[in-house]
Amino acid sequence: MATAVIGFTSCDDDDDLEEGRFDRAELYVTSVANGDVTVYDFEDRDDVDVTTLTNNSDSNEGIIYDASRNELFVASRSNQTLSAYTGIEDLIDGGVSGVSGVESDDDLESPRAIARNGRFIVVADNDGDGDNSDDLSDDDDDNDDDDGNELFVYERTSNGLELRDRFEVDFALWGIEFIGDDLYAVVDQTNQIAVFEDFLNNTEDDDDDDDDDLDADKVVSIENLTRTHGIAYDNTDDVMILTDIGAASSDNDGGLILIQNFQDIFDATPEGGTIATGAQTRVYGSNTFLGNPIDVDYDTETNSVLVAEVANGGGRVLGFNNIGNGGNIAPTINNLLPGASSVDFYLED
Repeated sequence: MATAVIGFTSCDDDDDLEEGRFDRAELYVTSVANGDVTVYDFEDRDDVDVTTLTNNSDSNEGIIYDASRNELFVASRSNQTLSAYTGIEDLIDGGVSGVSGVESDDDLESPRAIARNGRFIVVADNDGDGDNSDDLSDDDDDNDDDDGNELFVYERTSNGLELRDRFEVDFALWGIEFIGDDLYAVVDQTNQIAVFEDFLNNTEDDDDDDDDDLDADKVVSIENLTRTHGIAYDNTDDVMILTDIGAASSDNDGGLILIQNFQDIFDATPEGGTIATGAQTRVYGSNTFLGNPIDVDYDTETNSVLVAEVANGGGRVLGFNNIGNGGNIAPTINNLLPGASSVDFYLED
């Protein structure tokens, strides 16, 4: 169960999870410390239910809820698979429930994030060539130079999850996010983000036994960001949120960066250019509990940023709303969850 007060607080009811305002308000969280998916149900903000969805994985990272199919897509680091768990809404009852569904083949090496566009689910696979000390649960050999950093494209069909394509990229991957048909990706171990335009139009060469190489169409830097992992975008507010894990060995130097009017700013930034600090809203400092925030989501209805923090306190689920001008602000949600690794927020009026 939750270990701290759960709930959004706000002086503006329009931006609050007001009791009875939403039919569903759920935060889905994975952990690399175990295979559980923790679901915080905010339908009644004064009595938040916590459901633990158990499965056959020992470590998960990457999660997306698809309301159109009532399915939860989860990437398993221990099984090296992507799963689609079904009938999720009926399981959110504050209890402990096993989930079932379909599972891909064990194609993956080291999944870090997933993104969905219609029936297609993309998995970012990071071969771990670099400093992975921020992943507190790993005891696999992440520092071997395996098959490279890859983007796996799965199609959800009536028969299950079918691998359509896999592409090698020339940088370490972490968070990924679709904006329309363009796939944005974190360039791990740097302060950069990249975009692959019309991503799903790319297909593998059937005559090539090796994975196809895929080049980003554009890479830009984010000024005064040390190392990013999490990425989230909201089309309604045109806001991009990036997490900064700072030094991977530290549990108190992380932060959040929000970029308003993101599309115009990104389009105006040339290849190899930099998005300046002046275009950012920055949340850093001791009050934030941000150390190694490795995933993030945003909800426009409540102006809320939800964070999976893997290091501080051994792992936390953090929430910030009404960030305003940023700064050293305290979260409005602060719950211990060992190895918290990815988040997805679903809201239904």
